[in-house]
Amino acid sequence: MDLLEAIAGRRTVRRYKQECPSEYALRQLIDAAIWAPSAMNGQAWHFTVITRQEMLNQIALRARPWVLENEPWLAGNQDVKALLADPHFHMLHHAPVLIVISAPAGGKWTAEACAVAAQNLMLAATGQGLGSCWIGLVQSWLNSSEGRQTIALPADERVIAPLVVGYANEKPEALSRRKPSITWIGEEAIIIEDGEAPECIPADDLFGRLAASA
Repeated sequence: MDLLEAIAGRRTVRRYKQECPSEYALRQLIDAAIWAPSAMNGQAWHFTVITRQEMLNQIALRARPWVLENEPWLAGNQDVKALLADPHFHMLHHAPVLIVISAPAGGKWTAEACAVAAQNLMLAATGQGLGSCWIGLVQSWLNSSEGRQTIALPADERVIAPLVVGYANEKPEALSRRKPSITWIGEEAIIIEDGEAPECIPADDLFGRLAASA
């Protein structure tokens, strides 16, 4: 798959088949992740790969009430609160694999490096016919004492990107994208584009438009 096709074709998947990708396929995803740039080539990321179904279910079960009780930002988001209050809501979407990307807690720019590595991993998953989803809701719990103990996270590390991976059991439609807000600073002028209302740009047309306007 072409890289630009993977970028435009990546979807957030929340329904998965129970078939677990092979160890070889998962190693390929991690190989793609570690080619991400990192400050001064520090490569300080650490990958925890969980395929044990009992542990995945325990993480989903324990994290849900913890997040409800410990995340102040939920006060202004009733939709997410209602979702978390549903005892049938599985925080990992019943995915067969959780890949947790972590890094030394005090490291400079390590969070940025892990985020770029996570994007590499998700794009590689798309290229391999796998679905993925960044589970931001579970991040704080994984960094709690209970969460850290559950996944054997080293004491000096913090979780940056919890990603579920597997074979998709759905075909999500592409969501609309707003025209970006851009400030062009050239030799003779500064041009500001404030963006426009959401417009659904077909994936096969997106990069053609960018190239045509270049």
